[in-house]
Amino acid sequence: MSGRARTVIHRTRVRLPIRLKLAIVSAALTFVILLLFAVVVGTFTERKLMSSFDDDLRATASDLQLRFRIAARGGGPELLVDRGVIRAAAAGGAAIRVVDRNGLVLGETPRAPDLGSPFEGVRDAGDYRVAARPLFDRSFDPTGILGLDTSPIDGAVAFVQYAKPRRSLESTTERLELFLALGILGGTGLAFLAGFAVARRAMRPIADLTSAAREVARTRDPAKALPRSEASDEVGQLARTLDDMLRQLDAARGETQLALDRQRDFVADASHELRTPLTSILANLELLEEELARAGGPSDPEAASEIAGSALRSSRRMRRLVGDLLLLARADAGRQVPPRPVDLARVAAEAVAEAAPLASGHHVSLDLPDVGHTEVEGSSDDLHRMVLNLVENAMIHTPAGTPVVVSVHARDGAVVLEVADRGPGVAPERRARIFERFARDAGDRTSVSGSGLGLAIVRAVADAHGGTVSVDEAEGGGALFAIRLPAALRSSSSDVPEGQAGDPKGARAT
Repeated sequence: MSGRARTVIHRTRVRLPIRLKLAIVSAALTFVILLLFAVVVGTFTERKLMSSFDDDLRATASDLQLRFRIAARGGGPELLVDRGVIRAAAAGGAAIRVVDRNGLVLGETPRAPDLGSPFEGVRDAGDYRVAARPLFDRSFDPTGILGLDTSPIDGAVAFVQYAKPRRSLESTTERLELFLALGILGGTGLAFLAGFAVARRAMRPIADLTSAAREVARTRDPAKALPRSEASDEVGQLARTLDDMLRQLDAARGETQLALDRQRDFVADASHELRTPLTSILANLELLEEELARAGGPSDPEAASEIAGSALRSSRRMRRLVGDLLLLARADAGRQVPPRPVDLARVAAEAVAEAAPLASGHHVSLDLPDVGHTEVEGSSDDLHRMVLNLVENAMIHTPAGTPVVVSVHARDGAVVLEVADRGPGVAPERRARIFERFARDAGDRTSVSGSGLGLAIVRAVADAHGGTVSVDEAEGGGALFAIRLPAALRSSSSDVPEGQAGDPKGARAT
């Protein structure tokens, strides 16, 4: 820096409020407009006053020209004039002089100023404005008196000069200028006040929005509603747009929080559900290891086989639970298998046939229509899983020997799947939550083998196919689960296996 001290100057930019800027701009525009108006009006009025002043001078000078007489006596002109005329004309500070062609004063009012050399017309003379008219010599008059004529014969004999002080004209002009200046200042001041008031009123909704937005930022709560304006101007539209945006943000935050809560509960419940089969598998494998480690082989081969079978069943249960979790995760992500025409009656028949080994004495019957009238658009695997879950849920939560009826019918442009049983049914207060994941308090009918995901998968598959799911009381008691899916636009009998649904009562599992 070479030992030189550097002085750093920080320039602070003054930021004026918008309402003050608008008021200043309004006042400035008004000032410019009034100034231009004052210049034009002042110039025009001043010229008009000057013209009127000169016309008055000319008229008075012409009147004096007619009243004056000059007598040719002693070899030169002599002024003959009525003193009353001079006094009347000189009222108000005016001055009158009569001079010959050589500038010799023939007559004048008391204290008349020097009005200059003889001339004809109007001009300034010091502080006076002067109008001069010539006095002409007519033909010789026997009386010896020379009169006046506006048509010269031998030229002007003398000139009459009439002058008035300029201060009267200047006083009027000054009053006009003062009036215009006050008008400019007053108009500018009023424009500033009016502009400030209008801008303040127009900016009030923005100030309210700023205050409300600051409160939202402080509390981090978009649920606080902004003041809504019913005005149709830009400020009103801005207020309504911001309020709608905050409402959408609050709704999105609520949905996100709900999704996070559901995910947290889902992970916790899934961890709990997976822990049970894993513990069972580990325990069975440890027992099997001990049995196999004994000298001479297992002492009880049947017990070892039972242990291995139990471990295998637990592994299958865990695999199914993982599959359920993956299906629900796919549904939550909105990913869907590309749909194709599927005969729901065929899917129902296959699901009932698969569930037959688990019937445990239940009587499962099919009520199916003719082939080709129950097609929907969707994934056959997901629909199969949905029907199987409903059938297994009915068999698990009803006593042995309870009849279960699976029916598929086309109705009003939709295909309806119904699974009815004669079991204890579902209490009305628990029906709202029965399709939720791990809803343990919903009459204990939410699960398949206790996983807590069976009916949740049913609803997820129905939603993915654009359908609805409901539970009600069946005729004669029990539960009635109904799935309503949109029917396919076109049906094809080729999708239905041969020999399927030939018996409307279908397969009976015992």
